[in-house]
Amino acid sequence: MFESIVSGIEAAINATNGLLWGSLLIYVLVAAGLLFTIRLGFIQLRMFGHGVKLVRQGREKTDGISSFQVFCTSMAARVGTGNMAGVAVAITVGGAGSIFWMWLIALLGMATAFVESTLAQVYKVKGEDGLYRGGPAFYMEQGLGKRWMGSLFSVLLIIAFGFAFNSVQANTITDAVHNAFGIDKTVLGLIIVAATAYIIMGGLQKVAKASEVIVPVMAIAYLAIALLVLAMNLSEVPAALALIFKSAFGLQEAAGGAMGAIMAGVARGLFSNEAGMGSAANVAASATPNPNHPASQGFVQMIGVFVDTLVICTASAAIILLSGVLDNPGDAAGISLLQLALTNELGGWAAYFVAFAIILFCFSSIIANYSYAETNIIFLSKSKKVLMAFRLAVLAMVMIGSVASLSMVWNFADVSMGLMALVNIAAIVLLSKVAFAVIKDYELQVKAGQTPEFDANAFPAIRDRLVCDTWTSETEGEQTTGR
Repeated sequence: MFESIVSGIEAAINATNGLLWGSLLIYVLVAAGLLFTIRLGFIQLRMFGHGVKLVRQGREKTDGISSFQVFCTSMAARVGTGNMAGVAVAITVGGAGSIFWMWLIALLGMATAFVESTLAQVYKVKGEDGLYRGGPAFYMEQGLGKRWMGSLFSVLLIIAFGFAFNSVQANTITDAVHNAFGIDKTVLGLIIVAATAYIIMGGLQKVAKASEVIVPVMAIAYLAIALLVLAMNLSEVPAALALIFKSAFGLQEAAGGAMGAIMAGVARGLFSNEAGMGSAANVAASATPNPNHPASQGFVQMIGVFVDTLVICTASAAIILLSGVLDNPGDAAGISLLQLALTNELGGWAAYFVAFAIILFCFSSIIANYSYAETNIIFLSKSKKVLMAFRLAVLAMVMIGSVASLSMVWNFADVSMGLMALVNIAAIVLLSKVAFAVIKDYELQVKAGQTPEFDANAFPAIRDRLVCDTWTSETEGEQTTGR
């Protein structure tokens, strides 16, 4: 009886996932990306260099959490096994052409990430701890006047990022390390829990500081290995690029044909960079931006999508395509396909490197996912006891995930994240006029040779909905809210 109930629940979850990720979400997110790209005049191309400049500028000392720390925290969550295993799955299912469609969806997603992160900055609030917080739940409550919508979003995000994904990330770490070094999973789980507890008990600032150290190390190390493989196979690069473009349009036989390449590339690209899902917007709101304008953080998060998909995912694709492993993959799939590719190119030690990369990628995702969920816990309740109970629950899920593979938890998390994305897309489309006005204000100041600053008093329709006077003139003082 119990088994039939479980199998029924699992079937319902899988069917919902198929509907969300197989068709509905892809079309919604692509349509939103096109809308924002066209409406903003292809800002991701026009002002790409400006965005890179702001990421570098974000390192400058500032009160609270810097733009660069926020960039690293969002990258910690974005960059994970999806950038390795997800790319391998896309190539296996959709052929090399899936990489082209992954690139295209990232270019569109850069505009979506720009809009949601700008809105997160506009409607951020200052908490009792002196740190800024915000995100979709906050702009749904203030901008749309719909707290119920923000509460629904918060619950969905907490389920997906706070609990489920963290258990899966922990499971990925223990699997990789156990297979590489034979260390007992329970021991590994306790180590992960201890390390996670040390960071998350310090709140958002400690998460940001840890991400600022981990993310550059993991990205540089992984890209260095990819460049080494590229250098070893330089003569094969033109053929690999030709294969990507031919397969993308069905001009060359590939798994699933052109449609298979499109679906695989778009789905894995969206899943990897999270543009439009509302997740990265939570940490985007916590930055003290430089320059002090909401749109500046939009530029920073736009570059985050670029680095995630067009840089790191492309590195994984290059390793797989240039290694020749697709000619005889055997039973290898997902992360094992990438391991096989690196082992063929660099020798047995590469398997240990992949284990090291997984540790950094997944652990950084655990702490960044926690930071997203913490903001939404505080949106629902400002009780410190509730926050502490949540932290303990996260640690419990990390331990459970370390020793048990919970496939149904992963599938349920996909459903939660899919529904979360639909709620967020609806909100940012409804609030798009606010985002466009703020972004236009930024661009006009840049064109006038000024350092952009935002004053909500110039936009009464926006100002009147804010619950915190972060963006009004300094002479009025700064209100603090402890949501």
